[in-house]
Amino acid sequence: MTHNIALNFEDGVTRFIETNLGETVADAAYRQGINVPLDCRDGACGACKCFAESGRYDLGEEYIEDALSESEAEQGYVLTCQMRAESDCVIRVPAASDICKTQQASYEASISNVRQLSESTIALSIKGESLNQLAFLPGQYVNLQVPGSDQARAYSFSSLQKDGEVSFLIRNVPGGLMSSFLTNLAKAGDSVNLAGPLGAFYLREIKRPLLLLAGGTGLAPFTAMLEKIAEQGSEHPLHLIYGVTHDHDLVEMEKLEAFAARIPNFTYSACVANPDSAYPQKGYVTQHIDPRHLNDGEVDIYLCGPPPMVEAVSGFIREQGLEPANFYYEKFAASA
Repeated sequence: MTHNIALNFEDGVTRFIETNLGETVADAAYRQGINVPLDCRDGACGACKCFAESGRYDLGEEYIEDALSESEAEQGYVLTCQMRAESDCVIRVPAASDICKTQQASYEASISNVRQLSESTIALSIKGESLNQLAFLPGQYVNLQVPGSDQARAYSFSSLQKDGEVSFLIRNVPGGLMSSFLTNLAKAGDSVNLAGPLGAFYLREIKRPLLLLAGGTGLAPFTAMLEKIAEQGSEHPLHLIYGVTHDHDLVEMEKLEAFAARIPNFTYSACVANPDSAYPQKGYVTQHIDPRHLNDGEVDIYLCGPPPMVEAVSGFIREQGLEPANFYYEKFAASA
């Protein structure tokens, strides 16, 4: 039996390794060419101390208190030279990827579909044999190179990888390098290069209710997260609030409705900021956060949107006098 381990490095790079039954994470990493911090291999020095964000594992009893205290172990810290995975795991490594002699992976693919969903949003799907090897955590992003240029743009996955195909929601920026290519030149079969995955914004193990807040094309990482949740299920309530500026910015509503049908504990709402909107719910996301969504602070909040939205939500939460269990956010700004 094997398990997949996501190693998240402090510079944002994520690499996946596979562990065999009874193999330590450190040994598996070295076997696959990734030099995680390590000195003794005996659980005595603490050099390989990392933090396990999710998954089941066995730490054994051979390490000493000076290397990993009982309190640290209870919090989720691990020694990778002793840790043996009993399920897929996510591990935060307190070192940069280049120090560990690894780097973000690169892939070649081609456009399988490009559609303009609205004036402001483009849906892009790419496919390639190499993408069958692409693994990422739902919510993460990659750098897509703009064909015909040496520049790249960062986009969150809007789907999980299936049969070597992944998708993105891309904001249509007038004059934008990627936007101009996709609206004027792109066609099925065009080659695309990508590098990643990257980012600390991803779905963690669900231990309490979730409040998901999306602004514009910040919806993308949440549709990938919801795909994963639909596969694995959740016993906790999940609520998504999707905010846009204009009516024509609302996209993928049918997809959200389908998720609501597939995931028993999932509900969602949308709102349009333009006061002249014909949509029933108007205003900003913060105006549609109900106290029950905050669950007296026993909630994990995920937010993806432009910087003003992130600041507004952060201020709103402070005004409520609540401290959420976790608050994960991703700011994005369009590149012209």
